[in-house]
Amino acid sequence: MIMGLTGGIASGKSTVSALFVNKGAKLVDADAIAREVMLPGHPVLAAVVEHFGEDILNPDGTLDRAKLGNIVFHEPEARQKLNSLTHPAIRQEIKDRMYRMEQEAPESLIVVDIPLLFESGLEGLFQDIIVVYVPREIQLTRLMERNSLTQEQAESRLQSQMDLQEKTGKASYVIDNSKDLEHTEAQVLALWDRLGLS
Repeated sequence: MIMGLTGGIASGKSTVSALFVNKGAKLVDADAIAREVMLPGHPVLAAVVEHFGEDILNPDGTLDRAKLGNIVFHEPEARQKLNSLTHPAIRQEIKDRMYRMEQEAPESLIVVDIPLLFESGLEGLFQDIIVVYVPREIQLTRLMERNSLTQEQAESRLQSQMDLQEKTGKASYVIDNSKDLEHTEAQVLALWDRLGLS
């Protein structure tokens, strides 16, 4: 069984995916894959450097994320170009890992954690999608604390994603992560039982 998992920035997706893994689920982490394709020697990083120039690299050949971020954050066309270079490879790797895990462990739950699942139009990959939800004010506070951002900076990051309330309307299951860990864990265990997993 393969399920998509998404939410919003600072909603607690990693916490929820870790709880599922603790129960025995397999995890495909889109963020980890996105980092892997930008490692030295990967053809995706080579294509990004070819387009944006050697300036985006550190002296040791690794990606200077801050420099690339400064370029694409302020220029929508540059961001679109970066996405066109990286997203196809990331999507393909997500699909490859999903199907490989399904072959290796057909009885297991495979959770595919994709932060921008709906924004990227990937909902067609999944029969069921879990959305991790927190109210916007909690999301904003957590993001400001976690990333040491001003309210204005945090607001602008939230604006770049689909509203969490809207995502819950598209979800098969919603896990409310606005209280403590025990509250979240109880919901994960209840869903685990509901799915008939042992």
